[in-house]
Amino acid sequence: MKTRTFIAAAVAASVAAAVVGLPAMAQQEKFGSKELIEAAEKEGSITYYTANFTEVEQEVVKEFNKTFPKIKVAIVRAPGGQLITRIKTEAAAGKLAADVVNHSDRGLMKEIEDLFQDYAPPNAADYRPDTMVSPKLWPGATLGWAIAYNTQLVKNPPKTWMDLTKPEYKGKQIGQVVGPSGGTTWTRIMFERQVLGEDYWKKQADLGIALYPSGAPTSDSLVRGEISIAPLLYNIIYTKIVEGAPAEAIFAPEGVPIIPYADGITKTSKSPNAAKLFMNWRLSKEGQAFAITKLGNITSLKEPPAFPKGWDPKTVKVWIPKFDQFESLRDKWLEEWNKTYGYRQ
Repeated sequence: MKTRTFIAAAVAASVAAAVVGLPAMAQQEKFGSKELIEAAEKEGSITYYTANFTEVEQEVVKEFNKTFPKIKVAIVRAPGGQLITRIKTEAAAGKLAADVVNHSDRGLMKEIEDLFQDYAPPNAADYRPDTMVSPKLWPGATLGWAIAYNTQLVKNPPKTWMDLTKPEYKGKQIGQVVGPSGGTTWTRIMFERQVLGEDYWKKQADLGIALYPSGAPTSDSLVRGEISIAPLLYNIIYTKIVEGAPAEAIFAPEGVPIIPYADGITKTSKSPNAAKLFMNWRLSKEGQAFAITKLGNITSLKEPPAFPKGWDPKTVKVWIPKFDQFESLRDKWLEEWNKTYGYRQ
């Protein structure tokens, strides 16, 4: 545990080293002009709607406030669908309170893109265009799928996605989140079918898979030894690994399915300068490096400022679903997935 913590701290320190010795204002101005910073600090606060876990976003805000302590961020958290409903309801009543919205489902955010103002961060050209669905919405967070395993139970851990169809893992040794649980899991099963083959689901289902409603109980079961192996979003298992749980995770060579978020600044923002500064910081190289080293995220930057533990940039590649297929194939393929794995909603 100490070694992992040291590695994470060392990577984070190397990112910070580039700015050591610079005056405070010079450090801040990397994220916006002097005029923008002054206007943002005068506004003094933003209201931040997110579908992410509150504890995770509190860490983001805490890091942001190390550079901009004068701007308070009030977090409003709700599950994905409920958050979109709240935004639509407030907007229809002319009372949308959010300054910034952070959401994992690009499709749902694309549907309401008219509620967001034109915005691009200073490093806009550094982002992969295939991670975006609108010039108004940006991937402030990007999650990625890894294969996790219990180190006390698995002596011959999987090294590829195809390994998760091996007969040696038969008997509910493998657990996974059900397909219909949300956009993140739909990304994974879309990857499985398009990259690993149309028969991948059947080969795996024949082993007898333990199914879970979401990533949190799946990771808990893995750590407790109720299952041995599980595909998991890396950020979910990363925190447990750092805390010393008997688990490890690998990034498979066939590809890492990633989920770019869609974040935007609302047209009705009461603190547009503070909102812009927050977005500028989060999308910056420094903000993304923090998310990778501290939170276990991936990034949608073309040139990552850091890499998660075990990520070899020479062999590991990201896989991003084509957005039109992500929307058009969902219902049909999820129905087939449910039948294959014997899952009833």
